[in-house]
Amino acid sequence: MTVHLLKLCVGVSSVDELKDIVADRAAERLASGLEPASWAKTRMAPKRADEVIDGGSLYWVIKGAIQARQPVLSIEPFTDASGIGRYQIFLAPVVTPVRPRPCRPFQGWRYLREGDAPADFVIGELDDQMPAQMRRELMELCLI
Repeated sequence: MTVHLLKLCVGVSSVDELKDIVADRAAERLASGLEPASWAKTRMAPKRADEVIDGGSLYWVIKGAIQARQPVLSIEPFTDASGIGRYQIFLAPVVTPVRPRPCRPFQGWRYLREGDAPADFVIGELDDQMPAQMRRELMELCLI
């Protein structure tokens, strides 16, 4: 059974900003001769890593709402510069906006069952007559 991870996107204020960071990281890896990917680091290993890697995504909480996701490619251990063991969650270099849903702050990451994950946001599902700024503000308020 596939499960997803839920993590705060600290220091990021919008999905567009996250997309820029992901693009920069993917380009950096590509320039180094590696497969393009993004990543998130964590101290604790997900005990259900096999279920996450089996089609799971990392859902990002931005400004108090779940707003985007990235498919998880792998979860690998590494040792940081201080000699502390950590885990790197490698993510596909694609950020998919999801239907915003409020989420309270938490530390680390949480599991998210497949049935509890917000649906992907499809651009054409909103009235095209709505001004882009209004649509963005309503999404940030989790009203659409």
